[in-house]
Amino acid sequence: MKLSKKVVLLGHFGVGKTSLFRRFIDNEFSEEYKVTLGVQIKKKVIQLPDGRELSMIIWDTEGHSNTVEDTRKSYLLGSHAFIYVFDLTREDTYKNLNSDLDYLKNNYNKVVTKVIGNKLDLVNENEASKRLEEQRILFDCLTSAKTNENVQDFFTDLAVEMIN
Repeated sequence: MKLSKKVVLLGHFGVGKTSLFRRFIDNEFSEEYKVTLGVQIKKKVIQLPDGRELSMIIWDTEGHSNTVEDTRKSYLLGSHAFIYVFDLTREDTYKNLNSDLDYLKNNYNKVVTKVIGNKLDLVNENEASKRLEEQRILFDCLTSAKTNENVQDFFTDLAVEMIN
């Protein structure tokens, strides 16, 4: 039996959702910034540690400038996981994080929700972690789509969590 799970990338515009998407799916990175309009959907089959295969259907959604509530509801329906991405170099991309996470928890409480701080290549990891901790910003992983730091491991760990 082949397993299949829908994963939706959420967050402000310009935080690197598409770069993470492309890095994970195609192992590519581009410096060119192109705004995602609507949603882009791709699939990647990954081998789980127990030998099973999981088909991850990843939805790269358009960025929003206010809250996650601005995301079209049809993109969120049927999701198995949400990945909320913020930019470590832009505080405005995580200032509404806690209220956005509350919204997801209250409306999609059975969906696995993870938080990624992206663009780790542009900051000092220890300083960034300390600043986020001081501001009570909880995150699951810090990544760099550019250097591929923590990207593959994050998605593999997410896959394992979704099937358990």
